[in-house]
Amino acid sequence: MTMAITIIHLIVSLIIILVVLFQSGKTSGLSGAIGGGSETYLSRNKSKSLDSRLAKATKWFGLAFWVLTLILNIIA
Repeated sequence: MTMAITIIHLIVSLIIILVVLFQSGKTSGLSGAIGGGSETYLSRNKSKSLDSRLAKATKWFGLAFWVLTLILNIIA
């Protein structure tokens, strides 16, 4: 039982890492401020919807990670 929860915990932690890495940065830095940004209205909305889904996935997988960590600590 503990081994199965540990494997699930490992998988969830790897998924959190991937989801966070796929998210785009919130600021475009100095080059975006000077250049004005080259995004169109449609590409901006597309990336925001993807970013919002990734942010939601981060929250859910973070919650799952937290719960699995508590379960593993209670079992141990």
